[in-house]
Amino acid sequence: MRNFISYEKSLEILENIKTKTPTIKKMFLTDALGHVIAQDIIADHNSPEFPTSAMDGYAIKAEDLNSENLITIIDKNPAGSVVESEVSQGVCIKTFTGSLMPKGSDTLIPIENVEVIEDKIKIIKKVPKGFSIREVGENYKKDDILIKKGTIVSFAEVGVLASLNIAQIGVFISPTVAIASTGSEILDLGEIKTNDSQIRSSNHLTIEALCKKAGADVIQMGIVKDDINSITQLLQTGLQKADIVITTGGVSVGDYDFVQDVIKDKLNAEILFHGVTVKPGMHLLAALKDDKLIIALPGFAYSSTVCAILYVLPFIYKLKQSKQKLPIVKAKINQDFPRRIPKTIFTACNVEYINGNYEINFDGKRKGTSAILTNMLETPALLIQKDDSEDIKAGEMVDILLLDQLK
Repeated sequence: MRNFISYEKSLEILENIKTKTPTIKKMFLTDALGHVIAQDIIADHNSPEFPTSAMDGYAIKAEDLNSENLITIIDKNPAGSVVESEVSQGVCIKTFTGSLMPKGSDTLIPIENVEVIEDKIKIIKKVPKGFSIREVGENYKKDDILIKKGTIVSFAEVGVLASLNIAQIGVFISPTVAIASTGSEILDLGEIKTNDSQIRSSNHLTIEALCKKAGADVIQMGIVKDDINSITQLLQTGLQKADIVITTGGVSVGDYDFVQDVIKDKLNAEILFHGVTVKPGMHLLAALKDDKLIIALPGFAYSSTVCAILYVLPFIYKLKQSKQKLPIVKAKINQDFPRRIPKTIFTACNVEYINGNYEINFDGKRKGTSAILTNMLETPALLIQKDDSEDIKAGEMVDILLLDQLK
């Protein structure tokens, strides 16, 4: 008799697996997109380093703001140059966006706030002292930690690193995932049907897409028939090449569910768990072999996809040394939703963001087996019902997992 564990316990087991710190490699900024930064990035200077104009105007002394006298223009100060002239009472320097503020000035009066009369200006609309000046360190100060270790490189990180004159950055090498679907009844893309019992596999490609989006490198191993030797060879090859090996199918209680037998008997792997009180995916299996993780997922498309999201993605984040988490948020439900079974249940729903809140409904979602992958199209989320939850009433706030925000 197999012992099923709770969803929370299964997550705890995977979280407590000790993993080695991945190798660090240097990459050019834009090549590092999607990778995890391997060290804190610390500013080596103030930005800006000197008071700088934030717009086009005239650099003046603030005491001239209350003067009725015209102010004489004595020089121009283009961006990228250092003007030698100094501002004193009664004189100003025309200064452009991004220019250093001239010596002696403490305020920038915008062009549209003055009237130019020959070589003088008349202030027609006052501004406060210090207006439109970017002070030293406004953007960041020397020794500030600007990007923390474990951050995923995106466009903002590229921009900040470039501003620091950092052309290459140390990042953690991405984990490698080997993926295969098992089953004598399934066909890969392009294979021709020879009988009516055969079905087209999508699992290995759906999971490949999830893993790639999460930043993993993927070895696609395709379709493997239901026999002991083929599955043994698949797993041995995957373990040689990858940090995580994922299979779909062959973990239930059927006569031809050989994946579990191979993992337990042929590989002598350490079984972490086999059976979780979760729907979909209760028969999933997790094992360790030579510090490599094997995740054997159910064969149904919806089940395997949901379980890959719940178990594979967090482990990829862990191997990447990333601070990423699954995007779980609160949402308002539009109908009663009873608790049917004592399991943690993940149900496909539609989500909208309305007036600052997420709201979910089940319009157009099909009811049936765990094979219905089309329920994850359009604006999908997963309603989460914990194994000890009560019946849900319309209008209540519930937990959902946002599928379109997976990374």
